[in-house]
Amino acid sequence: MKILVIGGGGREHALVWKIAQSNKVAKIYCAPGNAGIARLAECVPIAANDIDALLEFAAREGIDLTVVGPEEPLVNGIVDRFIDAGLKIFGPSKAAAEIEGSKRFCKELMQKYDIPSGHFATFDSIDDAVEHIYKKGAPIVVKANGLAAGKGVVVARTIEEAERAVYRIMRKREFGAAGDELIIEEYLEGEEASFLVFTDGDIVMPMVTSQDHKPIFDDDEGPNTGGMGAYSPAPVITDGLFRRIMNDIMIPIVKAMATEGRKYRGVLYAGLMIREGMPRVLEFNARFGDPETQPLLMRLKSDLVPILDACVTGHLAKTMISWDDRPSVCVVMASEGYPGPYEKGRVIKGLDAAAKVDDVTVFHAGTAAGKEPGTVVTSGGRVLGVTAIDDTIPLAIDRCYKAAHRISWPGAQYRSDIGKKALKRLSSRTI
Repeated sequence: MKILVIGGGGREHALVWKIAQSNKVAKIYCAPGNAGIARLAECVPIAANDIDALLEFAAREGIDLTVVGPEEPLVNGIVDRFIDAGLKIFGPSKAAAEIEGSKRFCKELMQKYDIPSGHFATFDSIDDAVEHIYKKGAPIVVKANGLAAGKGVVVARTIEEAERAVYRIMRKREFGAAGDELIIEEYLEGEEASFLVFTDGDIVMPMVTSQDHKPIFDDDEGPNTGGMGAYSPAPVITDGLFRRIMNDIMIPIVKAMATEGRKYRGVLYAGLMIREGMPRVLEFNARFGDPETQPLLMRLKSDLVPILDACVTGHLAKTMISWDDRPSVCVVMASEGYPGPYEKGRVIKGLDAAAKVDDVTVFHAGTAAGKEPGTVVTSGGRVLGVTAIDDTIPLAIDRCYKAAHRISWPGAQYRSDIGKKALKRLSSRTI
């Protein structure tokens, strides 16, 4: 098979890394890719949102399966375009991807089908939004309705902070057209976790659990990012809670999408808030998470390619998926200034030294080839995802940081507490 992966981040590097292990694959392309992906696939200089160029390339090269990483091309209808052209592609249709593309649609869908979530209200007026905030009080959550690369959410601890968020999103237009409309939600207390499933629109097959770390600094301080690290499994999700999430959330939402004429095929990601054993949905994403994909695919023992193909062709019921029992941890290394402005082109040192740590894979995100032969430089906010697997979560954490400590560039930053919540839960169970 010839496979095209769309995107150029850590998630896409993990996808290419896993796809490259399949004996069904003869050639992998990635558009646009990055310096790490270039070691496994032929990188094509086409932007992930250039649907016309991607379609022309896939048709010309006879691509057997296209795998879409980021949300933007999905929301813009790349799957529909490829299918209309007779090309096989993994991901939800434009109508189905609206579950991520419009937070309003998502919240109204959950409300209609009794999917547990928080109360919400939508606004296209600054004055009305601010009035609502003063009426409801804080803490409260303010979200841009559209796509904002994981950064359009403000958990406001005070009314003043919530009011500033409204002005940032709607007046200053920090997230562009994504801020044409606002969602203001009930603040949900508890512990967050990620829950991803494969689905062909009928069968819903869960992945192992995981947990992301959104804020930039230790102890979940600072602004939200695209994700500063993740681990799998997430001890907060017990066996009983796992079944509840499947029966009360994942299976019903896939059925709801089909009922609405938006049959969902691909990966569906639920961001959950869990309190006292009860899950509620914060959001749905229409694709693999980043950085959750990195530890999840480290644990996937099965060939990924038949799973992706089964989701596309409707044969997921005939597919077996096997997982490694060992935990995996990913620490994201980011540029100085991220999630705000940051400089590019800083030379990364220590990649070879980190690669020598057993059971560690360094997934590239914002990287590019440097001017000097053999050098790699920073080209994005999130630069690397150092990912390790080991017999226990504490050992995987130690192995991950051992490798991360070997990597450096001017201004490199990363959290030092990835996995801390898991350690607390594991320790409480042994008392």
